[in-house]
Formats: sequence, C-alpha cells, structure tokens
Amino acid sequence: MVAKRIIPCLDVKEGRTVKGVHFVELRDVGDAVELGQHYARSGADELVYLDISATQEGRNTFTRLVERIADGINIPFTVGGGISSLDDAARLLDAGADKISINSAAIADPTLIDRIASRYGSQFLVLAIDARCGEDGVWRATTHGGRRPSNKELFSWAREGQDRGAGEILFTSMNHDGTRNGYPCETFAALADALSIPIIASGGAGSVQDIADVLTRGRADAALAASIFHFGEISVAELKNQLRQLDINVR
Repeated sequence: MVAKRIIPCLDVKEGRTVKGVHFVELRDVGDAVELGQHYARSGADELVYLDISATQEGRNTFTRLVERIADGINIPFTVGGGISSLDDAARLLDAGADKISINSAAIADPTLIDRIASRYGSQFLVLAIDARCGEDGVWRATTHGGRRPSNKELFSWAREGQDRGAGEILFTSMNHDGTRNGYPCETFAALADALSIPIIASGGAGSVQDIADVLTRGRADAALAASIFHFGEISVAELKNQLRQLDINVR
C-alpha cells in the first residue's frame, strides 16, 4: 500500500500566512517561508501554498515568494490561487513550484486542465475542488473561495478533471472547512471509488482521529490541514507517530 502523505496548507495574503474559517475572519500566523521550513523539518511530506491575495500586486508578491520558498525548502510544494492561464502556470512553475493547483478558472474553462497537462504533464497539475453539500444532498463545486456556486457536481467534475489530465484532486468540503469537526469520510470514500488518481482531503481536521478517519474510512491518499499545525496543537512529527500507532502507513 502506498504510504499516506501529511500536507500542511498555508493560505498566503500579501506574503504572510493567514488562517480563517470558510476563508474569512483571517488571522496572521507567520512568515510563509519560515513556517514552511518549520514544517519541512517536522516531517511534512509536501506543502500547499494558496495565494488568497485579491490584487495584481499581491499576485506579483506571491511569485517572488514562490522563488524564496523554492530556495529555502527541500520538500515538494504546490501553489495555487488566481491561476487562470497557461502563462500564470508557467510563471509559478518557472519560479520553482513543484506543482500548481487550479480551481475557479478550470470551472470557467475546463480546457485549461487539458492545456496545462499537455504542456507540463499531469504530475504537475492538481485540480482543487471546493464543494458544498446542499440541502438536497448534492455536492456542488464552488468558485471564488467558496463564495459562488457553480453548476459542477462534485463527482462528475472530478471525473472530468481526471479525464482531462489532472494528476490529483484536492477536495475541500466547504461545509467543514475551518470547523475542526472532522471530514465527510463517506463522501471521500465515494470519490475514491470514482477516481483512479490520488485524492487529497481538506476541510475539517481538528484531531488526530479526524485525520486517521479520512485516511482509512475516507480512503484519501493524503490529508491536508492548517489550524492544528499553525496554532501549535500538534506537530507533524507527533501526528505521524500517532497515526503509526493506529497502524496507518505514513511516509
């Protein structure tokens, strides 16, 4: 069995790491490079940096930050946020990112997945899906940080992304994001049944058991978390030790 990955997520605004609930009520939690280096030393398998800056200057700041991250961190890292063209992807990969993540722009133009995968390869491309479960029980993808609903249903959109060339799916439950109440494991398991590419679970980690559940019952290939790491509740190393005690194969 392939070992499970633990991936700290760092939301970045104007070069600083922030954390909120449902992408709002943001709190500053430190320098993005220094925090990434700390997680790398603690045993993180990968990092995800998401640029939530709204301005072009913020985007430029993020590109310069990616160069600093590449110089200072020795584990793979994915960058996302505001990537809407082949040129955007090229700029960030050229700056040193190992992978790029696309979300809203892919919903607006699904051929962006094909074009990036065709030029760089599926291994460089993560399709991020921020989905919300409605009262009708249907999971629908959202855009613009979870604020706008789309007409894309989670499972069909994930399959389409895979078919178009995405190498991984990063699924965030907007119902659970930042709540620390656990992941929707049944939904992750159903997604695992529907796909042949790795799934990264995001949205809801509040304890070791939550992460253990999504890696076992939810059959996710990796768990992404932010708050439990940023606020010092547990280190990556300690999390991995506890997962091993639960007989979960982690890197």
